Amino acid sequence: MAEDNLKTALVFGATGLTGGFVTELLEQDSRYREVILFTRKPVSTNAAKTRQITFNPDNIQAIAQQIKGDHLFCCIGTTIKKAGSKKVFFETDHDLVVDIAQAAASNHVRSFVLVSSIGANPDSRNFYLRTKGQVEESLKKLTFPNLIILRPSMLLGVRREYRIFEEWGKTAAKIISPLLTGKLKKYRPVHAAAVAETMISSAFSGNGMHILESDQIENTRK
Repeated sequence: MAEDNLKTALVFGATGLTGGFVTELLEQDSRYREVILFTRKPVSTNAAKTRQITFNPDNIQAIAQQIKGDHLFCCIGTTIKKAGSKKVFFETDHDLVVDIAQAAASNHVRSFVLVSSIGANPDSRNFYLRTKGQVEESLKKLTFPNLIILRPSMLLGVRREYRIFEEWGKTAAKIISPLLTGKLKKYRPVHAAAVAETMISSAFSGNGMHILESDQIENTRK
């Protein structure tokens, strides 16, 4: 690819399961000139084209002018248990994501790619899924030429932090996965690496809004 056509990638949530795979793939992708990681604390990387910007999630405005590039990959996500309360969870998974997206839209970022969740619905009775749905609705109101929302089912892969109940769930999901066919296919677990590949490939897709359910992720991999 000609030097003038090389892209700049922005990554939020690089220390998470999916974000880690996204970062690794971007660093190896010859279509990108630069990879900028926005992190709360510095992370270890030896990639020459990668640089980091540390930020305070309570003050996105302080770095708003630095959220500039071609493709933004948002892998931010926590759990209510880890957040400590529904309030803090909402501030992270909704408010922070929306603040980042608003800054990116103002700076004319072309592609905004978000990891949401299967079952995301702004009217859901489930607080987690309702929050995810509300984030999606907020992003749809912004002016991105290319908005991609991925709704993966249970993510497979090794996290830095061990979640025992999640690991049990993964084991059970692998057992019943072959039974999930037809409309239930989207509930099969999907590897975080597959989600990362799809995020990057979809960033190069045409204009418009694209929502990819879990069963569609494998079909859109590079």
